[in-house]
Amino acid sequence: MIVTEIVIARHGEAVCNAAGLVGGPATCTGLTQPGRHQSGRLATRLAVEHRTAPFTAFYATDRLRVTQTAQTVARAIGMQPIVLPALRGLEHGAADGRPWTEVKDEFGGPPQHDPPRPLANGAESWRDYLHRVGSALADLLLDATGKILIVAHGETIEAAHHHLMALPNSSPARFGFAVDHTAVSRWQLQCNRLGQQRWLLIVHNDTTHLQP
Repeated sequence: MIVTEIVIARHGEAVCNAAGLVGGPATCTGLTQPGRHQSGRLATRLAVEHRTAPFTAFYATDRLRVTQTAQTVARAIGMQPIVLPALRGLEHGAADGRPWTEVKDEFGGPPQHDPPRPLANGAESWRDYLHRVGSALADLLLDATGKILIVAHGETIEAAHHHLMALPNSSPARFGFAVDHTAVSRWQLQCNRLGQQRWLLIVHNDTTHLQP
């Protein structure tokens, strides 16, 4: 059996997100109250899905805003996540804790604007980030089977799309992917009548679980 579906969800709103700060390991203090509510709604949605089409594996990253979201999901679906640090967001180096507006002004845009160049001293370049997450996802797809769930960052979803679309890592981004808090993206592996397989993006940035 191989992986036939990948469901990736972003974490709920974090304190650093609400404050507009770069939320690396030194700055992330977890979810806001709205972020906890969002995570609860996501968990309810995924629990319903798990009952009808169970997940066979559950992964999460190790930053606090993700682990808090993942634990809410874990209680709802009755599965504990496997922590996979290689899927976490960009390493920001000296930019950690600074306002995003200042960092982007100094850099000349977001990290995707100049993929080979690190955002700040000690930071990871966007090119290296895409390589890290792409490699981790490739390894995961070799080891896992069935339908997998990943709770991670918006950047993780971007990188996963990049990997599954086989886009180049070094070219400046001329388009992007909107990823809202607790948004769900879904890829399915499909095989045509000739036996040819390809990944299809079925859903992106789905937040219907947050609607009244």
